[in-house]
Formats: sequence, C-alpha cells, structure tokens
Amino acid sequence: MDMEELQTFVAVADAGGVSAAARRLGVSKSIVSRRLFRIEAELGVQLLARTTRGAALTEAGSTFRDHAARASAEIDTARETILPTGDLRGRLRVAMPLTFGPTHFAPVLAEMARQHPHRFVDLIAEGFDCAIRAGYLQDSNLIAKRVGPFHGKLVASPDYIEAHGSPQTPDELVTHQALMQGTEAWQFMDGSKIVTVQPQGRFKADSATALAAAAAAGLGIAWLPDCITYDYVASGALVPIMTRYPVPPGAAYVVRPPGQHPTRKVRVLTEMLTEYFKQNPELWGLDG
Repeated sequence: MDMEELQTFVAVADAGGVSAAARRLGVSKSIVSRRLFRIEAELGVQLLARTTRGAALTEAGSTFRDHAARASAEIDTARETILPTGDLRGRLRVAMPLTFGPTHFAPVLAEMARQHPHRFVDLIAEGFDCAIRAGYLQDSNLIAKRVGPFHGKLVASPDYIEAHGSPQTPDELVTHQALMQGTEAWQFMDGSKIVTVQPQGRFKADSATALAAAAAAGLGIAWLPDCITYDYVASGALVPIMTRYPVPPGAAYVVRPPGQHPTRKVRVLTEMLTEYFKQNPELWGLDG
C-alpha cells in the first residue's frame, strides 16, 4: 500500500475533510480525492462518509486511521534513523503562545527554515506536530521536553508607584489595581512556601503585550514574563516591585502527542530552542 496514500488518509481524517487536508498537505483537492479513492478501492471498504461539512470516519475508517497513523510514524522514524543527517523536508506545524510566540519564538523557526530551505513552517495550522508551552505545565498525557527557564515578576510604572505606593507583601496587593488576563490567581514565594493571592482590577486583556503597555501607562500592577518586560525595565518605564516575594520560576517546553517517537524536525526545533534560551538569558532568566 502506498505510504503517501496512507498519510493522505490520516490527514483527511484528522482535518475533517478533503479541502482542509489538501491545504495541510500542500496539494490540490483532486490529488487528495484520487488517493482516497485508491486506498478505499484496495481495501474494499468505505473509510470516509462524505458530508456537506466535510468527511466523517466510518467505523472501519476509525479503526484503520489509528493503524495508518502508527505505520506512517514508524516509516518516518525508520527513514530518519538510516538517514540521520541532511536537509529536513515536509511541513512542521507548531502551536505557540500568541503573546510572545511571533516575536520571540518565530525567529528560531525562521532560522530553522533558512538552514533547511526544502521545508515549510506553518505556525497557525491545525494538526500540530508539537507545541511550545511556557510557564507552568499542566498535567496531561503529552510528552514534554524542557528547553529553557521562564521567569516573571511584578511590575508597575514610576507614576503608579508615586500615586499609589508600592506593595511590600502579597497581602497588600488586594488594595491595588491589578492588570490581568482574566480571574487568575497570582503566586509568590515566601521562603520555601507558596503564597496565593486573588488580585482585583478593572483592566483585563488576553495579551501580555497589552498588559505591559497598560502598566507602563500607569493603570496598575501587572505580573508579566521577563521576555515582555525586559525593554520596559531597561528604559525605566516599568519598575520591579515586591522583589522580596519572587514569582515561582517556570519553564518553556516543547510538547508533543504521546505514543510515537519525535520526528527529526521536532528534535531539531527542540535543539534550536534550547540553544536560543541559552544565548538570551536576559530575556528568559537564568537557571538556578
């Protein structure tokens, strides 16, 4: 059975339709349809039920999809094992934080594309090969590889501090205007203990970049990652506050689905991100 046809079927199954799979694979819809026809004809069963919204797996298709995905992954692993060097090919789909992904992680992907010109980097597609997660990794069945430290701090503008003072302890935060992404809790370290605070504030935004701008404008106190506040602090537009109670350190990870070996594309990306963090400690903080 043709491996390209297997991979096409898996793409259609995961994307939910021929059109989406064609975009993901970078081929025409007619090519995808022909591959599906050949694989169903060879098996003698219907794998996909075409609908007005796309395509849904039949019972046989659902069973076959898992086997086809494992077979494709094993062939990719075997190919990379016997050809461990050379250029990377194919599309790599990476999910990353919207706030600082385009500014801080995208340059690493651009350099990866420059070093391996026969491949494509798709940052906003579905069916991701891996994702970059930063902060505190939630429990999940994903396989995570740490690539570097991730630190943050409380900051406020000099004008805000002059007008409202600077909190000295976590308890004092409840009397200040907090700039938040939602209703999140803030955590701080008091020696070896973790202190949790529920801040209150009127200004909320789903972007750390927007929160940094609001803090610099004197609207309140913000908890932000160092990579966002670095230039603000360097210029004096924002000032670190309550430094006796630091924010618990986090980390950045490359995460991927379980049950399969990482492709060489994902391994190369992981290695480049690890090196990037080492070369830019002022943005991400230092380990230890």
